[in-house]
Amino acid sequence: MIVDDTMFMRTLLKNILFSGGHDIVGEAENGEEAIALYAKLKPDLVTMDVVMPKLNGIEALKSIKGTNPEAKVIMCTAVGQEQMVKLAIKTGAKGYIVKPFQAPKVLEEVKNVLSD
Repeated sequence: MIVDDTMFMRTLLKNILFSGGHDIVGEAENGEEAIALYAKLKPDLVTMDVVMPKLNGIEALKSIKGTNPEAKVIMCTAVGQEQMVKLAIKTGAKGYIVKPFQAPKVLEEVKNVLSD
């Protein structure tokens, strides 16, 4: 499942994941949608943008991990948001990828988290 407030980033990430043989079961554009969709779809993995309207990625991560401690979430962050990444990892994120996305790094991180 892909969570990002911009359609362009969701599409970019979707194309990278498809190219690596992964299926996308759903997309959300803010943290509130992500929580509801996660409960409904129970995906194997979530990519979650950190900065979003309504409910940011850290708060959505906390909620998802609260309902499913085994949830596998990779945070998506812009360069320069290292503090947010550290907070996300403490909150339970399994990994992170940095924008602008580089396909090999995205697919490697997804592979690492799914095999964990």
